[in-house]
Amino acid sequence: MMKVNVTISGNTAIIGVQGRIDTITAGEFEASLLPLTEKHAHLVVDCSQLDYISSSGLRVFLMAQKKLTATAGKLRLCNLQPTIREIFDISGFSSIFAIYPDLQSASQ
Repeated sequence: MMKVNVTISGNTAIIGVQGRIDTITAGEFEASLLPLTEKHAHLVVDCSQLDYISSSGLRVFLMAQKKLTATAGKLRLCNLQPTIREIFDISGFSSIFAIYPDLQSASQ
C-alpha cells in the first residue's frame, strides 16, 4: 500500500510518500510523480513515511531525475529512513540524487 500527498509551494512541488514503492505500486507512483516534472521546476520528495522501495521504485525516481535535468530542474529527496538510505547507498543512487536530512533544507 502506498499513499502520495502533493503540496505546491511556489515553483516547488513537495511530494510526501507513505508506505511502499514496489512492483505493485510503482506504476501509481510514476503516474503521480512524472506529470509534476512537467509543471514544476523543482520537486522535493519527503520520504519520512516511506517504508520500502524496490528497484521499480528507484527506476521512477531516476526517470523523474532525467526529466528534470533535461529542463534544468531539480529533484531533491529528504528524510530517508536508515533502511531506505541503505538501499540508495548500495544501489549507487545516493551519488545520483540530492539527498537532504530534512524537508526544510531540501526546500531551500
